[in-house]
Amino acid sequence: MPGKVADFLRAADLEPAERVALDQGVAVRRGQGYTLRVRATPAVHRQLLIRCKSLDGTPGAPAIPAQRKARREYENRVTALVSNTL
Repeated sequence: MPGKVADFLRAADLEPAERVALDQGVAVRRGQGYTLRVRATPAVHRQLLIRCKSLDGTPGAPAIPAQRKARREYENRVTALVSNTL
């Protein structure tokens, strides 16, 4: 998962399984940012994706383009993961 998404989720109120998955993730430096490699079931990844939906922006709070892109990339990775396991 992109670092911007991981940073957002660390500040969120998460379920215990989601928190454990984030805490056990391994950070890998990527250029200016980082990627967090998280080993979790597809269901946990989908829950994390739902929780970071607000990165797309909400009425009255505009989206930050870099965060929106990071969430979209994470969504693409989760979708690919789920389709590969079926």
